[in-house]
Amino acid sequence: MDDFLIYLRLGFDHITDPSGYDHILFVVALCAVYTLQQWRQVLILVTAFTIGHSITLAMATLRLIQYKTEVIELLIPITILITAFANFFFQETKSKSASSNQRSRNRLRYGLAMAFGLIHGMGFSNYLRSLLGREAEIVKPLLAFNIGLEIGQLLIVSLMLLLAFVVLDILNKSRLRWVLIVSGIVAGMALSLVINNEYLKEVMQ
Repeated sequence: MDDFLIYLRLGFDHITDPSGYDHILFVVALCAVYTLQQWRQVLILVTAFTIGHSITLAMATLRLIQYKTEVIELLIPITILITAFANFFFQETKSKSASSNQRSRNRLRYGLAMAFGLIHGMGFSNYLRSLLGREAEIVKPLLAFNIGLEIGQLLIVSLMLLLAFVVLDILNKSRLRWVLIVSGIVAGMALSLVINNEYLKEVMQ
């Protein structure tokens, strides 16, 4: 049980670590267009991301799939940049006639979250495999690590929605401005990660 808790803590620390903030940025970009009242939609969105990264985390850790680590490290900030850029087209739904369009946009976001989760899962597996080393039993550490990731992910989502509640409901600020500012900051940081990626620099030479 002690080992289970150790890997659970490692998973939590990995996704919430400010020094490795790429996964934090992605979760923030995912949640930027939602309010606290839309927590159900956020839950579906986060679940889609969880399904995606759980699949590749397990497959990569069990060595059922092979990939270039440096390519994944480049693709992760690209997924953040795409998600943040998509937020710039946010339109607040104010009429029932727009609800069908909103549902279509939500389905697209769910699909992207799951697809991008597949990429992030491979990134998570790089760290987990470095921790496991030659350890024979990997199923239990894998499960514990993934649960730790989910707890950390839910913490980030909760803080993001609470911050949105303060800004939008208590301070009564513009929702569109909030989305654009948050997404702009995330996009800028993600673009910096892409530009400074060593693999990209090598490819561009």
